[in-house]
Amino acid sequence: MYASYGLFIDGAWSGPATGASTEITDPGNGDVLGVVPVASVDDTNRAVGLADKAFQAWKRTPAWTRADHLHKAADVMAARTAEAARQITLETGKPLAQAGREWALAVDQFRWYAEEARRIYGRIVESRVPGGRLEVTHEPVGVVAAFTAWNFPAALIARKVAPALAAGCAVIVRPSVEVPGVAMVLFDCLREAGLPAGVASLLIGPTGNTYKPIMASPLVRKVSLTGSTRVGQQMIRDSAETVKRISMELGGNAPMIVFDDADLDKALDLVVPTKYANAGQVCVTPDRFYVHETLHDRFAEGFAARARALKLGHGLDEATQMGPLINERRIAAIEEIVADASDRGGKILAGGRRPADMNAGFFFEPTVITGLPDDAKAIAEENFGPIAAITPFSSADEVFDRANASEMGLSAYVFTRDAGRAREAAARLEAGMVGVNSFALAAAEAPFGGIKASGMGREGGTEGILDYSNVKLAQILV
Repeated sequence: MYASYGLFIDGAWSGPATGASTEITDPGNGDVLGVVPVASVDDTNRAVGLADKAFQAWKRTPAWTRADHLHKAADVMAARTAEAARQITLETGKPLAQAGREWALAVDQFRWYAEEARRIYGRIVESRVPGGRLEVTHEPVGVVAAFTAWNFPAALIARKVAPALAAGCAVIVRPSVEVPGVAMVLFDCLREAGLPAGVASLLIGPTGNTYKPIMASPLVRKVSLTGSTRVGQQMIRDSAETVKRISMELGGNAPMIVFDDADLDKALDLVVPTKYANAGQVCVTPDRFYVHETLHDRFAEGFAARARALKLGHGLDEATQMGPLINERRIAAIEEIVADASDRGGKILAGGRRPADMNAGFFFEPTVITGLPDDAKAIAEENFGPIAAITPFSSADEVFDRANASEMGLSAYVFTRDAGRAREAAARLEAGMVGVNSFALAAAEAPFGGIKASGMGREGGTEGILDYSNVKLAQILV
């Protein structure tokens, strides 16, 4: 399928100027899926120039017309769900059911922001000057460059493209080179929906050919990243040269607190499939579990039993409950975390190794570890894999201090049946998002994002579209 698409520039599919390409691998079995054409510097500069030209017309397009384009894109995407879900599974390894839910989330973004395009409200402030008034309006920021990670190749693109287009911006997407086919399917939906040429472009290729020209161009007025904190820090530095607007959705190291009054079985039934979804390669998934000392052993044993029962396999197998990690580098990183846990006296209740009966693909067993100090890697760092580190606590003040003792602040979770304690937790936890007896944080209508080293800006909700707008003040005397 890759050769049929390629790069998407000026409303059409094309090959790269140089003929360069790269192989894409199925992480579920190690097979080569195909060869993808990659952009040259000239391709990137051409896309930027055409995007700026398209922006001049798109920003003047009535909001209701922009909304119609986004609704049409959502309709086309919904009709191609089976094709898209299969491609997500082939490139990321996640089970097909999870892939289908991700594509549905992407469709939701286009539907939500189609409506938000019609609701970019300004305001009027009474002027102290007789006969005057102050008008506050929002205008599109300009050409936007969106850089996305591989773990949610459809949803992450949709979270950026939909609000950017709704606000009146042109957008250039550079996805992870490991999952280009999903982006291609999404962009072909935009083409089929009749989006004007140049308004949305897709570039695939190495940093030197794509990222560097984009960051150097004064025509690109905003960049949005979903990626690691390290990459985000570099992008912030690079954006300073041309003073670009930035939105950053970076790493996470989410705590989950289980108080002594929690419904233990409910918590376990919810958290185990959440923790091991996408093999734990989810920035908002809980990594460190603080369980009240009266429940700790039962919780850990129940967690481990459920983890051991999960069926590992290729994502296209309907029986699969957890797929592979994305590549060999992720397995090596997980093995390093497990080795550190063993060195620190941790007890491995489940997993902790590559499955002995799986010789193909990048698989690692669902892992549960107890008995670790808070500075062990499994607790102190984002593991971005199938590791659950469980530790006891005795008091609320203690656990809030420990949960907040992280440079990350993306998400946090609490399980309790006490309404007052739930409110206290939501207020005291230092995170951009808090789930109480729930992990359902990612929705088109809700603002998604973190604080501290987990980033800045929000995707989703009414707040999301404002990140693609400039505020303008006009003092009008009549």
